[in-house]
Amino acid sequence: MPSLLHRTILRTSTPRSLILRTLPSATTMATTSSSSLLLPSVSLNNFTSSRNASSLGFSVKNLTRSRVSMSVSAGSQTTVNDSLFADYKPTSAFLFPGQGAQAIGMGKEAQSVASAGELYKKANDILGYDLLDICVNGPKEKLDSTVISQPAIYVTSLAAVELLRVREGGEQIINSVDVTCGLSLGEYTALAFAGAFSFEDGLKLVKLRGEAMQAAADAAKSAMVSIIGLDSEKVQQLCDAANQEVDEADKVQIANYLCPGNYAVSGGLKGIEVVEAKAKSFKARMTVRLAVAGAFHTSFMEPAVSRLEAALVSTEIRSPRIPVISNVDAQPHADPDTIKKILARQVTSPVQWETTVKTLLSKGLKNSYELGPGKVIAGIFKRVDKSASVENISA
Repeated sequence: MPSLLHRTILRTSTPRSLILRTLPSATTMATTSSSSLLLPSVSLNNFTSSRNASSLGFSVKNLTRSRVSMSVSAGSQTTVNDSLFADYKPTSAFLFPGQGAQAIGMGKEAQSVASAGELYKKANDILGYDLLDICVNGPKEKLDSTVISQPAIYVTSLAAVELLRVREGGEQIINSVDVTCGLSLGEYTALAFAGAFSFEDGLKLVKLRGEAMQAAADAAKSAMVSIIGLDSEKVQQLCDAANQEVDEADKVQIANYLCPGNYAVSGGLKGIEVVEAKAKSFKARMTVRLAVAGAFHTSFMEPAVSRLEAALVSTEIRSPRIPVISNVDAQPHADPDTIKKILARQVTSPVQWETTVKTLLSKGLKNSYELGPGKVIAGIFKRVDKSASVENISA
Protein backbone atom coordinates (compact mmCIF):
# COMPACT_ATOMS: atom_id res chain seq x y z
CA MET A 1 0.00 0.00 0.00
CA PRO A 2 7.37 10.81 -11.94
CA SER A 3 5.74 10.45 -15.19
CA LEU A 4 7.71 7.26 -16.00
CA LEU A 5 5.99 5.32 -13.25
CA HIS A 6 2.77 3.43 -13.69
CA ARG A 7 0.80 4.30 -10.56
CA THR A 8 -1.86 2.20 -8.96
CA ILE A 9 -3.59 3.36 -5.80
CA LEU A 10 -4.45 0.49 -3.53
CA ARG A 11 -7.19 0.92 -1.01
CA THR A 12 -6.47 -2.03 1.22
CA SER A 13 -7.32 -3.74 4.42
CA THR A 14 -4.92 -1.51 6.20
CA PRO A 15 -7.45 1.22 5.78
CA ARG A 16 -7.69 3.53 4.11
CA SER A 17 -5.43 3.41 1.13
CA LEU A 18 -2.04 1.90 0.51
CA ILE A 19 -0.30 3.19 -2.57
CA LEU A 20 1.45 0.78 -4.87
CA ARG A 21 3.88 2.08 -7.45
CA THR A 22 4.95 -0.38 -10.07
CA LEU A 23 8.40 0.27 -11.50
CA PRO A 24 8.69 0.11 -15.25
CA SER A 25 10.75 -3.10 -14.97
CA ALA A 26 9.03 -4.59 -11.91
CA THR A 27 7.97 -7.63 -12.01
CA THR A 28 -16.40 -29.36 13.83
CA MET A 29 -17.53 -30.89 10.75
CA ALA A 30 -20.00 -28.53 9.22
CA THR A 31 -23.59 -28.60 10.38
CA THR A 32 -26.61 -27.36 8.47
CA SER A 33 -27.40 -23.74 9.22
CA SER A 34 -29.55 -21.09 7.63
CA SER A 35 -28.19 -18.17 5.71
CA SER A 36 -29.33 -15.73 3.11
CA LEU A 37 -26.12 -16.02 1.10
CA LEU A 38 -26.36 -18.18 -1.98
CA LEU A 39 -23.37 -20.48 -2.37
CA PRO A 40 -22.65 -23.02 -5.12
CA SER A 41 -25.75 -25.14 -5.67
CA VAL A 42 -27.24 -23.84 -2.43
CA SER A 43 -30.58 -22.07 -2.34
CA LEU A 44 -31.56 -19.22 -0.05
CA ASN A 45 -31.68 -20.14 3.65
CA ASN A 46 -30.05 -23.49 3.06
CA PHE A 47 -26.35 -23.72 3.85
CA THR A 48 -25.18 -27.23 3.05
CA SER A 49 -23.03 -29.20 5.46
CA SER A 50 -19.71 -30.80 4.62
CA ARG A 51 -21.35 -34.19 4.32
CA ASN A 52 -23.20 -32.76 1.31
CA ALA A 53 -20.14 -31.02 -0.12
CA SER A 54 -20.00 -33.34 -3.09
CA SER A 55 -23.29 -31.90 -4.32
CA LEU A 56 -21.97 -28.35 -4.33
CA GLY A 57 -19.87 -28.67 -7.43
CA PHE A 58 -16.66 -27.65 -5.63
CA SER A 59 -13.56 -29.26 -7.09
CA VAL A 60 -12.40 -30.53 -3.71
CA LYS A 61 -11.78 -34.20 -4.29
CA ASN A 62 -12.87 -36.71 -1.66
CA LEU A 63 -13.62 -33.89 0.77
CA THR A 64 -16.32 -35.76 2.66
CA ARG A 65 -14.23 -38.90 3.00
CA SER A 66 -11.16 -37.03 4.19
CA ARG A 67 -13.13 -35.13 6.80
CA VAL A 68 -14.63 -38.31 8.18
CA SER A 69 -11.28 -40.05 8.35
CA MET A 70 -9.51 -37.06 9.87
CA SER A 71 -12.11 -36.22 12.49
CA VAL A 72 -12.72 -37.79 15.88
CA SER A 73 -15.72 -37.75 18.17
CA ALA A 74 -15.26 -36.34 21.65
CA GLY A 75 -18.42 -36.95 23.61
CA SER A 76 -21.23 -35.19 21.77
CA GLN A 77 -18.80 -32.96 19.84
CA THR A 78 -17.05 -33.73 16.59
CA THR A 79 -13.64 -32.18 16.18
CA VAL A 80 -11.79 -31.68 12.91
CA ASN A 81 -8.11 -32.13 12.31
CA ASP A 82 -6.93 -28.58 11.72
CA SER A 83 -4.43 -29.73 9.11
CA LEU A 84 -7.18 -31.11 6.86
CA PHE A 85 -6.37 -28.63 4.08
CA ALA A 86 -2.59 -28.59 4.59
CA ASP A 87 -1.86 -30.14 1.19
CA TYR A 88 -4.36 -28.08 -0.79
CA LYS A 89 -3.68 -27.66 -4.49
CA PRO A 90 -5.42 -24.50 -5.70
CA THR A 91 -6.68 -24.10 -9.23
CA SER A 92 -9.36 -21.39 -8.89
CA ALA A 93 -9.56 -18.76 -6.14
CA PHE A 94 -12.01 -16.17 -4.91
CA LEU A 95 -10.23 -13.17 -3.38
CA PHE A 96 -12.02 -10.61 -1.23
CA PRO A 97 -10.83 -7.02 -0.55
CA GLY A 98 -10.37 -5.38 2.82
CA GLN A 99 -11.13 -2.02 4.36
CA GLY A 100 -10.07 0.85 2.15
CA ALA A 101 -11.54 -0.62 -1.03
CA GLN A 102 -14.83 1.17 -0.43
CA ALA A 103 -16.00 3.82 -2.90
CA ILE A 104 -19.17 5.83 -3.42
CA GLY A 105 -21.41 3.98 -5.87
CA MET A 106 -20.52 0.48 -4.73
CA GLY A 107 -23.56 -1.76 -4.52
CA LYS A 108 -25.43 0.07 -7.27
CA GLU A 109 -25.28 -2.87 -9.67
CA ALA A 110 -26.48 -5.21 -6.94
CA GLN A 111 -29.93 -3.66 -7.10
CA SER A 112 -30.49 -5.37 -10.45
CA VAL A 113 -30.11 -8.88 -8.98
CA ALA A 114 -32.71 -10.04 -6.46
CA SER A 115 -30.42 -12.31 -4.45
CA ALA A 116 -27.81 -9.56 -4.15
CA GLY A 117 -30.38 -6.96 -3.15
CA GLU A 118 -31.67 -9.35 -0.51
CA LEU A 119 -28.29 -9.28 1.21
CA TYR A 120 -28.54 -5.51 1.69
CA LYS A 121 -32.08 -5.84 3.06
CA LYS A 122 -30.93 -8.39 5.60
CA ALA A 123 -27.95 -6.17 6.42
CA ASN A 124 -30.23 -3.23 7.16
CA ASP A 125 -32.08 -5.30 9.77
CA ILE A 126 -28.81 -6.29 11.46
CA LEU A 127 -27.07 -2.91 11.25
CA GLY A 128 -30.07 -0.69 11.93
CA TYR A 129 -29.44 1.67 9.01
CA ASP A 130 -29.73 1.70 5.23
CA LEU A 131 -26.36 0.32 4.18
CA LEU A 132 -27.05 0.36 0.45
CA ASP A 133 -27.98 4.05 0.55
CA ILE A 134 -24.65 4.92 2.18
CA CYS A 135 -22.75 2.71 -0.28
CA VAL A 136 -24.39 4.29 -3.31
CA ASN A 137 -24.80 7.89 -2.16
CA GLY A 138 -22.39 8.46 0.71
CA PRO A 139 -21.38 10.84 2.12
CA LYS A 140 -17.80 9.69 1.63
CA GLU A 141 -16.75 10.55 5.18
CA LYS A 142 -19.46 8.27 6.53
CA LEU A 143 -18.66 5.40 4.18
CA ASP A 144 -14.95 5.70 4.99
CA SER A 145 -15.50 5.35 8.74
CA THR A 146 -14.31 2.04 10.16
CA VAL A 147 -17.68 1.14 11.65
CA ILE A 148 -19.45 1.45 8.28
CA SER A 149 -16.80 0.61 5.69
CA GLN A 150 -16.19 -2.87 7.10
CA PRO A 151 -19.84 -4.04 6.90
CA ALA A 152 -20.19 -2.24 3.55
CA ILE A 153 -17.29 -4.10 1.95
CA TYR A 154 -18.36 -7.44 3.45
CA VAL A 155 -21.90 -7.16 2.07
CA THR A 156 -20.90 -5.69 -1.28
CA SER A 157 -18.29 -8.40 -1.85
CA LEU A 158 -20.82 -11.16 -1.23
CA ALA A 159 -23.31 -9.32 -3.42
CA ALA A 160 -20.68 -9.51 -6.17
CA VAL A 161 -20.84 -13.30 -5.89
CA GLU A 162 -24.55 -13.09 -6.69
CA LEU A 163 -23.93 -10.83 -9.67
CA LEU A 164 -21.43 -13.35 -10.98
CA ARG A 165 -23.93 -16.16 -10.44
CA VAL A 166 -26.46 -14.72 -12.90
CA ARG A 167 -23.80 -14.05 -15.52
CA GLU A 168 -23.47 -16.61 -18.30
CA GLY A 169 -21.03 -19.23 -17.02
CA GLY A 170 -20.99 -17.61 -13.60
CA GLU A 171 -22.39 -20.58 -11.73
CA GLN A 172 -19.72 -22.77 -13.28
CA ILE A 173 -17.00 -20.37 -12.11
CA ILE A 174 -18.39 -20.32 -8.58
CA ASN A 175 -18.54 -24.11 -8.49
CA SER A 176 -14.93 -24.37 -9.68
CA VAL A 177 -13.49 -22.38 -6.77
CA ASP A 178 -11.33 -24.58 -4.53
CA VAL A 179 -9.60 -21.97 -2.34
CA THR A 180 -10.51 -18.53 -1.01
CA CYS A 181 -8.98 -15.78 1.07
CA GLY A 182 -9.42 -12.11 1.86
CA LEU A 183 -7.29 -9.16 2.84
CA SER A 184 -7.78 -8.58 6.60
CA LEU A 185 -11.51 -7.82 6.77
CA GLY A 186 -11.87 -9.89 3.59
CA GLU A 187 -11.04 -13.03 5.56
CA TYR A 188 -14.52 -12.82 7.10
CA THR A 189 -16.02 -12.58 3.62
CA ALA A 190 -14.01 -15.60 2.49
CA LEU A 191 -15.16 -17.61 5.51
CA ALA A 192 -18.78 -16.74 4.79
CA PHE A 193 -18.39 -17.82 1.17
CA ALA A 194 -16.78 -21.08 2.30
CA GLY A 195 -19.70 -21.79 4.65
CA ALA A 196 -17.80 -21.42 7.93
CA PHE A 197 -20.61 -19.19 9.20
CA SER A 198 -23.82 -17.72 7.87
CA PHE A 199 -24.03 -14.39 6.08
CA GLU A 200 -25.92 -12.96 9.06
CA ASP A 201 -23.49 -14.23 11.70
CA GLY A 202 -20.55 -13.01 9.66
CA LEU A 203 -22.06 -9.54 9.35
CA LYS A 204 -22.67 -9.38 13.10
CA LEU A 205 -19.01 -10.23 13.68
CA VAL A 206 -17.86 -7.65 11.13
CA LYS A 207 -20.08 -4.99 12.70
CA LEU A 208 -18.61 -5.67 16.13
CA ARG A 209 -15.09 -5.85 14.70
CA GLY A 210 -15.41 -2.39 13.17
CA GLU A 211 -16.82 -0.92 16.37
CA ALA A 212 -14.16 -2.58 18.54
CA MET A 213 -11.29 -1.46 16.30
CA GLN A 214 -12.61 2.10 16.23
CA ALA A 215 -12.88 2.14 20.04
CA ALA A 216 -9.35 0.78 20.41
CA ALA A 217 -8.05 3.42 18.02
CA ASP A 218 -9.81 6.17 19.96
CA ALA A 219 -8.08 5.05 23.16
CA ALA A 220 -4.54 5.94 22.01
CA LYS A 221 -2.79 8.26 19.58
CA SER A 222 -1.61 5.98 16.82
CA ALA A 223 -1.34 5.88 13.03
CA MET A 224 -0.27 3.93 9.97
CA VAL A 225 2.04 4.78 7.10
CA SER A 226 2.79 2.97 3.85
CA ILE A 227 6.47 2.63 2.95
CA ILE A 228 7.01 2.47 -0.80
CA GLY A 229 10.11 1.15 -2.56
CA LEU A 230 11.84 -0.87 0.17
CA ASP A 231 12.00 -4.60 0.80
CA SER A 232 10.66 -5.95 4.09
CA GLU A 233 14.14 -6.25 5.64
CA LYS A 234 14.86 -2.56 5.01
CA VAL A 235 11.45 -1.57 6.39
CA GLN A 236 12.19 -3.56 9.53
CA GLN A 237 15.52 -1.76 9.88
CA LEU A 238 13.66 1.54 9.51
CA CYS A 239 11.25 0.52 12.27
CA ASP A 240 14.15 -0.52 14.52
CA ALA A 241 15.84 2.85 13.99
CA ALA A 242 12.63 4.72 14.80
CA ASN A 243 12.01 2.65 17.92
CA GLN A 244 15.36 3.71 19.33
CA GLU A 245 14.10 7.28 19.47
CA VAL A 246 10.66 6.86 21.04
CA ASP A 247 9.14 5.58 24.26
CA GLU A 248 7.53 2.14 24.49
CA ALA A 249 4.06 3.61 23.98
CA ASP A 250 5.07 4.95 20.56
CA LYS A 251 6.88 1.89 19.18
CA VAL A 252 6.19 0.91 15.57
CA GLN A 253 6.15 -2.35 13.60
CA ILE A 254 5.32 -3.72 10.17
CA ALA A 255 1.57 -4.30 10.20
CA ASN A 256 0.89 -5.34 6.62
CA TYR A 257 3.21 -7.35 4.40
CA LEU A 258 1.26 -6.39 1.32
CA CYS A 259 3.59 -7.08 -1.60
CA PRO A 260 7.18 -6.44 -2.68
CA GLY A 261 7.98 -2.76 -2.26
CA ASN A 262 4.82 -1.93 -0.32
CA TYR A 263 4.62 -2.48 3.43
CA ALA A 264 2.49 -0.70 6.02
CA VAL A 265 3.92 0.34 9.37
CA SER A 266 1.69 0.88 12.40
CA GLY A 267 2.38 2.32 15.83
CA GLY A 268 2.30 5.31 18.12
CA LEU A 269 1.92 8.70 16.48
CA LYS A 270 5.40 9.89 17.47
CA GLY A 271 6.94 6.67 16.21
CA ILE A 272 5.19 7.03 12.86
CA GLU A 273 6.44 10.60 12.55
CA VAL A 274 10.01 9.39 13.12
CA VAL A 275 9.55 6.67 10.48
CA GLU A 276 8.41 9.30 7.99
CA ALA A 277 11.37 11.53 8.81
CA LYS A 278 13.91 8.72 8.42
CA ALA A 279 12.41 6.95 5.40
CA LYS A 280 14.35 8.86 2.74
CA SER A 281 17.66 8.12 4.44
CA PHE A 282 16.79 4.43 4.06
CA LYS A 283 16.16 5.12 0.36
CA ALA A 284 12.40 4.66 0.48
CA ARG A 285 10.75 5.99 -2.68
CA MET A 286 7.99 7.64 -0.67
CA THR A 287 5.79 7.36 2.41
CA VAL A 288 2.02 7.71 2.47
CA ARG A 289 0.22 8.40 5.72
CA LEU A 290 -2.91 6.26 5.74
CA ALA A 291 -6.23 7.85 6.61
CA VAL A 292 -7.13 5.24 9.19
CA ALA A 293 -8.51 5.32 12.70
CA GLY A 294 -5.32 4.01 14.27
CA ALA A 295 -2.57 1.39 14.37
CA PHE A 296 -4.40 -1.63 13.01
CA HIS A 297 -2.78 -5.08 13.23
CA THR A 298 -0.63 -4.19 16.22
CA SER A 299 -0.92 -4.40 20.01
CA PHE A 300 -2.75 -1.05 19.88
CA MET A 301 -5.79 -3.12 18.87
CA GLU A 302 -5.54 -5.33 21.97
CA PRO A 303 -8.68 -3.82 23.56
CA ALA A 304 -10.66 -5.13 20.59
CA VAL A 305 -9.54 -8.72 21.11
CA SER A 306 -11.63 -9.47 24.21
CA ARG A 307 -14.78 -8.16 22.52
CA LEU A 308 -14.12 -10.29 19.46
CA GLU A 309 -13.36 -13.35 21.57
CA ALA A 310 -16.66 -13.00 23.41
CA ALA A 311 -18.60 -12.66 20.17
CA LEU A 312 -16.78 -15.58 18.56
CA VAL A 313 -17.55 -17.87 21.49
CA SER A 314 -21.27 -17.39 20.91
CA THR A 315 -21.03 -17.69 17.11
CA GLU A 316 -21.50 -21.02 15.36
CA ILE A 317 -18.45 -21.59 13.22
CA ARG A 318 -18.15 -24.71 11.09
CA SER A 319 -15.29 -26.28 9.20
CA PRO A 320 -15.06 -24.52 5.80
CA ARG A 321 -15.93 -26.55 2.72
CA ILE A 322 -12.80 -25.32 0.95
CA PRO A 323 -9.49 -23.94 2.24
CA VAL A 324 -9.64 -20.38 3.59
CA ILE A 325 -6.17 -18.88 3.92
CA SER A 326 -5.56 -17.03 7.20
CA ASN A 327 -4.00 -13.57 7.30
CA VAL A 328 -2.17 -14.47 10.50
CA ASP A 329 -0.06 -17.37 9.22
CA ALA A 330 -0.92 -17.68 5.51
CA GLN A 331 -2.25 -21.20 6.15
CA PRO A 332 -5.71 -22.78 5.80
CA HIS A 333 -7.44 -23.98 8.98
CA ALA A 334 -10.21 -26.56 9.31
CA ASP A 335 -10.88 -26.69 13.06
CA PRO A 336 -13.63 -24.21 14.09
CA ASP A 337 -12.02 -23.50 17.48
CA THR A 338 -8.72 -22.70 15.77
CA ILE A 339 -10.50 -20.42 13.31
CA LYS A 340 -12.07 -18.53 16.23
CA LYS A 341 -8.66 -18.04 17.85
CA ILE A 342 -7.16 -16.93 14.55
CA LEU A 343 -9.90 -14.33 13.98
CA ALA A 344 -9.41 -12.91 17.48
CA ARG A 345 -5.65 -12.66 16.94
CA GLN A 346 -5.99 -11.19 13.47
CA VAL A 347 -6.59 -7.59 14.58
CA THR A 348 -3.27 -7.49 16.48
CA SER A 349 -1.21 -9.63 14.08
CA PRO A 350 0.63 -8.46 10.95
CA VAL A 351 -1.18 -9.34 7.72
CA GLN A 352 0.81 -11.97 5.80
CA TRP A 353 -0.71 -11.18 2.42
CA GLU A 354 2.52 -11.27 0.43
CA THR A 355 3.21 -14.82 1.63
CA THR A 356 -0.38 -15.81 0.84
CA VAL A 357 -0.16 -14.58 -2.75
CA LYS A 358 3.25 -16.13 -3.36
CA THR A 359 2.10 -19.47 -1.90
CA LEU A 360 -1.04 -19.60 -4.03
CA LEU A 361 0.90 -18.84 -7.20
CA SER A 362 3.69 -21.29 -6.36
CA LYS A 363 1.11 -24.03 -5.79
CA GLY A 364 -0.15 -23.61 -9.32
CA LEU A 365 -3.17 -21.32 -8.98
CA LYS A 366 -4.56 -20.74 -12.47
CA ASN A 367 -7.73 -18.64 -12.20
CA SER A 368 -8.36 -15.83 -9.72
CA TYR A 369 -11.37 -13.58 -9.20
CA GLU A 370 -11.47 -10.46 -7.04
CA LEU A 371 -15.02 -9.99 -5.82
CA GLY A 372 -16.07 -6.63 -4.44
CA PRO A 373 -15.17 -2.96 -4.77
CA GLY A 374 -11.87 -1.84 -6.21
CA LYS A 375 -8.98 -3.67 -7.86
CA VAL A 376 -6.51 -3.73 -4.99
CA ILE A 377 -5.86 -7.45 -5.07
CA ALA A 378 -5.37 -7.60 -8.82
CA GLY A 379 -2.64 -4.96 -8.48
CA ILE A 380 -0.92 -6.94 -5.75
CA PHE A 381 -0.95 -10.15 -7.78
CA LYS A 382 0.55 -8.32 -10.74
CA ARG A 383 3.29 -6.91 -8.53
CA VAL A 384 4.19 -10.42 -7.36
CA ASP A 385 3.84 -12.01 -10.81
CA LYS A 386 3.27 -9.97 -13.96
CA SER A 387 1.70 -12.93 -15.70
CA ALA A 388 -0.92 -13.50 -12.97
CA SER A 389 -4.50 -13.20 -14.17
CA VAL A 390 -7.13 -11.76 -11.84
CA GLU A 391 -10.63 -10.86 -13.02
CA ASN A 392 -12.52 -8.26 -11.00
CA ILE A 393 -16.21 -8.86 -10.29
CA SER A 394 -17.66 -5.68 -8.80
CA ALA A 395 -21.11 -4.92 -7.49
